[in-house]
Amino acid sequence: MPLSIPEREEFLAQPHVAALSVSAGPGRGPLVVPIWYHYVPGGPLWVSTHRDSRKGKLIAEAGRFSLMVDRVAPTTRYVSVEGRASVIGPSSDDDLRAIAGRYLGPEKVEPYVRFARGEYRIELEPEHWLSSDLGEP
Repeated sequence: MPLSIPEREEFLAQPHVAALSVSAGPGRGPLVVPIWYHYVPGGPLWVSTHRDSRKGKLIAEAGRFSLMVDRVAPTTRYVSVEGRASVIGPSSDDDLRAIAGRYLGPEKVEPYVRFARGEYRIELEPEHWLSSDLGEP
């Protein structure tokens, strides 16, 4: 059963690891890699990566990408979103703290910020959604 917009937003706001997919060019399947993302209902959906990473270069070239997050318990549920990419600019320390705070304990946030400086914030402008919950809890 498809998720409602509020269900979809609440699910994305949880700290799932996403699968990022971006075209890898002619004659290739898409590049699909795990990535942390940030989302607060009503706000932008964004990732942070180095511009010279393979995924960063491919996103810049394609101008779009997809994210898919899922879980398998208590039911199988997923949200997939695809759309245009907007490079906002270098990720600020506050951006890096926000994304790291979703996935790491407080003592690991600042070391992550130091490690990830130089990454770029890339927002996803959603154009297409798929979502479902495939069972009763």
